[in-house]
Amino acid sequence: MISTLLSAPLAPLLDSLFKEAEAATSPAMATLSGEERERLVTSKTEYMTFYSRLKDLWLPVSRETGELLYMLARSMNATTIIEFGTSFGISTLYLGAALRDNGGGRIITTEFEPSKVARARQNIADAGLSDLIEVREGDALQTLANDMPEAIDLLVLDGAKALYPEVLALVEARLRPGALVLADDADFSPEYLDHVRSPANHYLSTQVAEDVELSIRLG
Repeated sequence: MISTLLSAPLAPLLDSLFKEAEAATSPAMATLSGEERERLVTSKTEYMTFYSRLKDLWLPVSRETGELLYMLARSMNATTIIEFGTSFGISTLYLGAALRDNGGGRIITTEFEPSKVARARQNIADAGLSDLIEVREGDALQTLANDMPEAIDLLVLDGAKALYPEVLALVEARLRPGALVLADDADFSPEYLDHVRSPANHYLSTQVAEDVELSIRLG
């Protein structure tokens, strides 16, 4: 079987999207001091304002993290995936490719910025993965609060870093034993790291890259 990830239409589409992401600029970001950016990244009340200002930035996962997502989902034969933080859909495409090669399944992903939702849906359609992926528009604290699958194989956290603990809390009871949770840029959420690194909370967790935390739900 030829991997969906390595063949057309997805492989050339990802090449194009990564080039576009690399070239993207954000005048709004340029006006923020480093101190202000750090404050906003960790704010639980100003995240929508902050990320709305950055709507021109793609904020994608790296190719390496995307490939890791694909490999994790394939190796565990995932069929149900929840993603927080769609952006323009690059990470979602890696996950969708894994589900296609696993034989099917469902991804629920969420993004509050309307322009990003529209582009992500187009990218997903161009990749031929629309039948596997539902993009929910709005604040994840609402969009992931209802109509969720009974059992979740893989949770991907790559949205507003300050909300990682709250998003995890929304779906934690639905994580099956052995489910994986991957959090990108997790260092920006010490509260989240404290939770998944505590044995009392039934996770085994480790840093697998400079900014990626991988956790397994033990029960």
